Amino acid sequence: MLVSWRIDRIAAAFLLVTGLAGAALDSWAQQPETPKRTQQQKPPPKPAQKASKPRPEPAPTEALAPSQIGIGTLAQFAFMVDPQTSTVLLFKDADKPMHPSSMAKMMTVYILFDELAAGRLKLDSRFQVSEKAWRMSRQGSTMWVGDPGTEVTVEDLIKGMIVLSGNDACIVVAEGIAGTEDSFAERMNKKAKELGMTGTVFKNASGWPAEGQYTTAKDLALLAWHTINDFPKYYHYYSIPNWTYNNIKQDNRNQLLRLTPGTDGLKTGHTEEGGFGQTTSAVRDGRRLILVVNGLSFGKPQHEGGRDRAKETTRLLEWGFRDFTNTTLFKAGDTVVEAPVWLGTQDKVPLVAARPMQVTTPTGQAANARVVAKFDGPLAAPIAKGTKLGSAAVTLPDGRVMEYPLEAGIDVPRQGFVGRMVSLARHYLVGWISS
Repeated sequence: MLVSWRIDRIAAAFLLVTGLAGAALDSWAQQPETPKRTQQQKPPPKPAQKASKPRPEPAPTEALAPSQIGIGTLAQFAFMVDPQTSTVLLFKDADKPMHPSSMAKMMTVYILFDELAAGRLKLDSRFQVSEKAWRMSRQGSTMWVGDPGTEVTVEDLIKGMIVLSGNDACIVVAEGIAGTEDSFAERMNKKAKELGMTGTVFKNASGWPAEGQYTTAKDLALLAWHTINDFPKYYHYYSIPNWTYNNIKQDNRNQLLRLTPGTDGLKTGHTEEGGFGQTTSAVRDGRRLILVVNGLSFGKPQHEGGRDRAKETTRLLEWGFRDFTNTTLFKAGDTVVEAPVWLGTQDKVPLVAARPMQVTTPTGQAANARVVAKFDGPLAAPIAKGTKLGSAAVTLPDGRVMEYPLEAGIDVPRQGFVGRMVSLARHYLVGWISS
């Protein structure tokens, strides 16, 4: 048996998240301003944990190198996160520079999605193939965009970059949006900074090996989450299993789309310098995990390295889903606390969870979280339903604090003139008597 993990060791790794991957968590957790007044709210009763059915894991054929957090892995770099709770489950040199290879295409796709969402492009918009793009059709993975002067639709280019990993398609997109690939790379780097990818420098649109081009596993996971979260209308392109263009049918290089239940993206990559890598996302029972691995199977042929990459990525995802679970403290719309209202038709307004409040723990371990509602009160009427009025701080057993927004659960109109006068009189009378 290559690796043996008991629950106490899993819990210990979970408690190391803050110390070893605090910087990684900063990219995921939201920290709103702290209002003046706080009110503590007890967490709801803990739901019973369901027994987890074991799933078979493909056994690695090489020795597993240890990770700073989580289980050992054959990958040189690895990072796994539950983005819904900002919990890092796997961290192996995830903040160290590595070759992005074709995983850099995720940024090219992100910028193209951004253009579509903003209305500056449409799916049937067309870009022209340059001689540079045509020549790139003869190098590495290709979409076979056609001869110089050929026009290709934006939608076909999306499929060409994602499903076929076409380096030529990336150049067509880069030149179509920014004029030159160098100018587009500058835009890629600007967007990377905006997204918080502090360890990344792009030199081209495809990830083709270039001096000074690098990224980190943590940065690619962050890019994946932004893609999923920012462009739900277009993310489905990442789950296309195969596609035919110019009468040439090619399978998506992401084998997990066919092998691992719940997988819905994102991108594989391979270079001689960087080995085999993959950025993957999968959803099961409403819970999403994002995993990045790189530096696998150096020197192996494409078919062997791709197979090893799929096995190792599957093994890590199965571990993440099996050995950790999410507990919902409050569902979206649940009342966390009632806040006093000033000069409203009601004395109190329910503050509800704007989104599900969840925590990730090792399977079988109770979610002993403390919830504190924070708001600046009393809250002045009128209050509109859905208005953000505070936050809930969830303190986990390892000391981490997660912030979740709270919003008004109902409308609270302002009192009429007579009502306001009565309330003011009562307020000052009570204050005068108590003094």
